[in-house]
Amino acid sequence: MKKKLALLLTAVLSLSVLAGCGKKTEDLAYIKDKKEMIMGITLYEPMNYYDENGELTGFETDFANAVCEKLGVKAKFQEIDWEQKETELKSKAIDCIWNGLTVTEERKENMAFSTAYVSNRQVAVIRKADAEKYTDTASMKGAKMVAENGSAGETAIVSDEILKENPLIKAGAQKDALLEVKAGTSDVAVIDYIMAKAVLKDDTDYADMMIVESIQLKPEEYAIGFRLEDKELLAEVNKIMDELVADGTLGKIAEKYDMTENLAFK
Repeated sequence: MKKKLALLLTAVLSLSVLAGCGKKTEDLAYIKDKKEMIMGITLYEPMNYYDENGELTGFETDFANAVCEKLGVKAKFQEIDWEQKETELKSKAIDCIWNGLTVTEERKENMAFSTAYVSNRQVAVIRKADAEKYTDTASMKGAKMVAENGSAGETAIVSDEILKENPLIKAGAQKDALLEVKAGTSDVAVIDYIMAKAVLKDDTDYADMMIVESIQLKPEEYAIGFRLEDKELLAEVNKIMDELVADGTLGKIAEKYDMTENLAFK
C-alpha cells in the first residue's frame, strides 16, 4: 500500500512539474489587470525631478508616461533606495527600474533590460576653485571621493587603478554627492554626465562647480530593468519604444529636456 502511495505521489508531482514548464507567463496580464506600472526611481535632473509647481517632471517621467499610455495603464512613480533596486524589483514592490539605469553584465544576471535608449558616461565634478589642482586622475590621488551608493559612479571609482585607493563616501543620491563637494566634505564627485550637464550652470546653486573634461571615464547606456521572467511585458515595451521613436514622440521629449545628443536611437 505504501509503495502504491509513493508511486502515486511521484506521478502527481511529475505532472505538476510538466504543467509548470508549459505554463505561459502572465506578466503582461498582471500589469494590465492592476491598470498601472510602478516605476522605481530616484530624483535627479533632467530625468525625474519636481518643478517649481511641485509636479514630477523630466525626460524619464514623460517617456514612461508615453509608454504607459500606449500600454493602456497608468504610470506610477515610486522613489526607492537605489542600492535596494533589485530587491524592490524581485519583491514586486515595483514593476521596473526606469531612472538612468546603466546596463552592465553583472546586472544582466538579475534583471532583463529593454532596448537601450540613452548613451551616457560618468564624469568627475569638482569645485572651480580646484580647477588647477585636479586635472586628471593622477592628480586626484588621495582626494576624497563621493558617489551615489550602488551607482555607476561608484563602480567607476572602484574600477580605476588610482581612484579606488582614495577615501570614498557613498551618498544616498547623486544630488547628495554634489552637495558633499559643494560643502567641502568631499573633493570629487563622480556622477552621470547627463545630470551634471543639467545642473552645473551659472544660474543654479552649483555655479561654483565644474566637470573635469580631461577625464574620460567608461561610456555606458541606459535601459529599463524588468524582472527576468517578465518576457511578455519586456517585448511589449520594446515594441512601444520603437513606435515612439518612429512617430517622433521620443525625439520631442528628448528635445524638451536637452537630451537629443544623448539618445541611443539614431
